[in-house]
Order: sequence, then structure tokens, then C-alpha cells
Amino acid sequence: MENAKLAERLEALAALLDLNESGYYTVRAYRRAAELIRSAPVEVSSLVRAGRVRELAGIGPGIEERLRELVETGELAELNELEAQALPELVGVARLLGLSTKRMRELGHALGIRTLAELREAAAAGRLDSVAGIGPKTAARIETGLNELSTARPRRGMLLNRARTLVGELAAALGGEPAGDPRRACDLSTRFAVVVPSNSLLLGIEALPQIVAVLEREGRRVVGVTAEGYPIEVVAATTPSFGTELVRATGSTEYVAGLGELPEAATEEELYAQLGLPFRPPELRETDADDAPPDLLQLGDVRGELHAHTTASDGKATVEEMGRACQALGYDYLAICDHTRNVRVVPGLDADDIRRQGEEIAAANELLAPFRILRGSECDILPNGSLDLPDDVLAELDWVQISLHAGQRWGRAALTDRVVEAMRHPAASCLSHPKGRILNHRPENALDLGRVFEVSLETGVALEVNGLPDRLDLASGHVREALAAGVKIVCSTDAHSVRGLGNMALSVATARRGGARRTDVLSTLSLEELLSR
Repeated sequence: MENAKLAERLEALAALLDLNESGYYTVRAYRRAAELIRSAPVEVSSLVRAGRVRELAGIGPGIEERLRELVETGELAELNELEAQALPELVGVARLLGLSTKRMRELGHALGIRTLAELREAAAAGRLDSVAGIGPKTAARIETGLNELSTARPRRGMLLNRARTLVGELAAALGGEPAGDPRRACDLSTRFAVVVPSNSLLLGIEALPQIVAVLEREGRRVVGVTAEGYPIEVVAATTPSFGTELVRATGSTEYVAGLGELPEAATEEELYAQLGLPFRPPELRETDADDAPPDLLQLGDVRGELHAHTTASDGKATVEEMGRACQALGYDYLAICDHTRNVRVVPGLDADDIRRQGEEIAAANELLAPFRILRGSECDILPNGSLDLPDDVLAELDWVQISLHAGQRWGRAALTDRVVEAMRHPAASCLSHPKGRILNHRPENALDLGRVFEVSLETGVALEVNGLPDRLDLASGHVREALAAGVKIVCSTDAHSVRGLGNMALSVATARRGGARRTDVLSTLSLEELLSR
């Protein structure tokens, strides 16, 4: 079984476990395993047969057992059982409409229905409120939702890495191009779209494992829904109009409306030319974005990784392993920035640990030259604004990420005073994830970015665009504000594993949404230029 198929089956199991209200960490473990297997450079089924699959970080005994079942039988008994219990088609619809999945599942079992078509029939026949616990108001709400299903949007957005994977897999299966929010690199996606070059492919959309129900089929457009309640629009375009449909399916609704009537064009570039407008990359197809600068940041512009972790704190790889991985990406340098002790929730390094790590870095540099590993730290900001390492140790380091992990809920004035005091430390290089948000979990903190920008210009401390999928902090809007103020930014991944280095694409995409040029980003500098700042 190919890696992509193994990953798809684990992803399907994760979705059904989620629908069945399994624990958050269990669901996350299966999703992470699916991501790992999808990108693995080796044939995972061979590792399973050889009993070596647990050599892959993140594959524990439970996941190994399911992988072995998949490889040996091609099926997962648990997946089949969950599909029978969870009624994924009905639950996917319920989630999209913001209805109780538990109640929808109870309704399905009580009425003996499993599909959207059967639910519509039951609603039309007035059978919904015959089920215990489904009163007239709930029945009416379901009926209203069913009538508006094709235009419904999920209440909770999907993280960019998962959203790109979802539309990418669908586009690959259908021979089309990804579109919607993921193509614009929205930090949270609620609109998913794929543009395909012929309508014959629309006939097979129900067979795709990601789609549990078709909500609407009209002409060259089909709308499906995933088990998690995310709608997927598939548009079939003729060759002469493919570019037009791709622009229409990619840009925000307001942006596309602002373009007026769109002419027929085979490519996006041709469409913009016919409109007499400069071409806009997908990330800038928003009403509040400006036209792209000539040197809009590209992923290939990045020369190094300035925020990564190792096994010394909470990372999964050694200094040398992270260095070799960055070297393989074509980078010139890597800054090792493990946590300090004050972070508490994960292992942190004190002064002696930092100096011992310096010896490890020196040894790795001898092996990897001319590639350079920089001595660094993700140094916690203490409540009084001082840093969590002695000044003499900080002075030895090449790069210091200053980070706030506790106190995110402090008031605006106190929080800002604390951060800007830390920014004035002579060793500070960059402020990590400045607004402290965790997407779908924790809102932005109250940090006064205006004051931070002023101190950044005063001290030269850059601001990070953190590439972790649930951070993407600074957000693109704040990137735009920072650049307008003249502040420099750093694109980095906060990688805790070799695989995590791949999140540079998310950081760069977020910076591009903010209009960042290559010259705005310190991680595009040569090593000599970076160290001489």
C-alpha cells in the first residue's frame, strides 16, 4: 500500500474518532502520523513488514498495530465499525450546519437513515420531530439548514497546513488546481475549492474518500462535504475559461466582486491583462491588500532558519540532524534556539546547558562547513522584562529569540512594558510569536504593536512570523502594519523536528499576504550580512 493511501486511511480514522468524540490527543496523534507518512521519503509499508515502522518519530504501538492491519489486509476493522456507528454523512452535514453531532447521530439511528438524501426525505415527510428529543423547533432548524446547505460555511476554520493538504489531495485526484482560502494562505480556511479542466471528472467526486456527501450538483459545479463538516466546491472549467474560473474560485468574495464582470481567459495572467490590472498572486487577492511589489518574498529567497529546537529541550532531532536537514534544504545557516528554564511546561536550558550545547554546535560545524549552525536561544521574558539567562551567556550567543510564554492575559500596558523592556536588552535579536495567539484555541494577547514597532526601530529587534500552523504569528495583517512602520521581520518555523522545517512555506505565505518584500525579511540575508547587523 502506497504512503498516500496509508495516510488517507489514518486521516479517515482520525476524522471518525473525532466524530465519535475520542480524546483530542488521540485524534491529533493519528493526524500527525498521517502527515508524517504522507511526506516520508521511504516506503512505509516496507518498514511495517520489517517491524521497523516505530523508527519513525510519532509512530507508537497503537498506530503501528493499525498500520500492520492496513498493510496485511488492506482494511481497518475499527474504521469500518466507526463508519457504521458514526454515520459520517449525517454528522458531516450536522457539523457544517452547526448542529449537535450527537443529536444528529441519534436521529439517524432512530429513523434508520444514513444519508443526506434519506434525511431530506424524512424532513419532507415530517418525520423528524417523531424522534425523542427532536421538537418542532429543532426539526424546523434542521429543515432550514438543509435548504441553505450549499451556501453554508463551517463555524470553525481549518488550519492552513491541513487545508492545503485537503484541497491538494482533491486537486491531484481530480486532475485540477487547488483554490479557495487555502490557496490564498488564509490562516483559517472555511471556503475550499478545486478547479478541474473538464466536467466528466465531477461524476466521480462521491468516490473520493474525503467526501462523505454531495450537497449540490448544478451544471459545472458540485459541492461536497467532509466528515468534519467542511464544504468542498469543485468547478469544471473549459480550457478557454480556466484562468477565469481559477481567479473566481481563489479570490475573496469581496475582491472578486470588485473586479466586475470577468472576461473569458485561459490563464490567470491573461485575465488580469484583459482587465488592465497588474497580476496579483493568490495571497494578495483581498480587498485590503495592495498590488504585489516587484520583489515580493519568495520561498526560495530564504537563506536560513533562525528558530529551531533540538532534543536538548522539546525537539525530536539533534543539533547535527537539524543542521543536515537545513543544509539539504539549501540553507546557509541555522540558529538553534532551545527553550530556557522559565518556560517550565517543557525542558529548558540553563547557563551551563547553553555552554555545553555550544560545544556540540562547534563539533557539528566542523562536520557541516561551510554551512553554519548559530548558537542561539529562545529565551523567556521574565515578569520584570529581564531575560532568563545571565548577561554573560547571552553575550556569547549569535542569535536570541526573546519569547513570552506566561502572562499572555496581562493587561495591555503591563504586557507591553514587559515586552519592550526585554526588547531593549542588547542581546535580543527577534521577538518570537509577538501576539501569542493559538488559532482555534487562544486569541491574540493585548500587546500594543504600535509601541513595539517604535522600540523595534530603536533597537533593531525584528519581529517573527512564526510558521507553526496553529500560530502564524505575526498574522498577515500585522505584518502589513509592521512593514508600513519600517520594521524588519523574520520568517522562521519554530521547528521541533526535521519535518517541522517544512513549515517555512506557511511562514513565507503569511508574510506574502502582508506584502513582504525580500528586503524586509532578515532570514533572506547572507550569513555575513545577518551577523554584521
